[in-house]
Amino acid sequence: MDDSVRYPGRMLGELAIALEKLGWECGDDVAVEIGGTTISGIHQGEDYNKKWATPFGVRKYNKDAFIVIKNLSRNDDTKSQPMDREHAPHHLKDAKPEPTV
Repeated sequence: MDDSVRYPGRMLGELAIALEKLGWECGDDVAVEIGGTTISGIHQGEDYNKKWATPFGVRKYNKDAFIVIKNLSRNDDTKSQPMDREHAPHHLKDAKPEPTV
């Protein structure tokens, strides 16, 4: 492993290396989101078992939760364009009839 990622802030070092490989820059507009979470959607009564039930609206982070970092500055928002030729799928062309046995 590279010496630059062995210090106590190793995760930040690895993240910096990954961002550099992608060509991201300091001025880019990024969004950081957390995935792999659940939010309780059940209203519990006053005498619910706190050991097993989660109060309504509480967010739990799963052990395999993950982070998504989106570079909004480099997001291609262009819509798909119509084809510049007539669409003629190969599978719709007349096929030779199969011989009967």
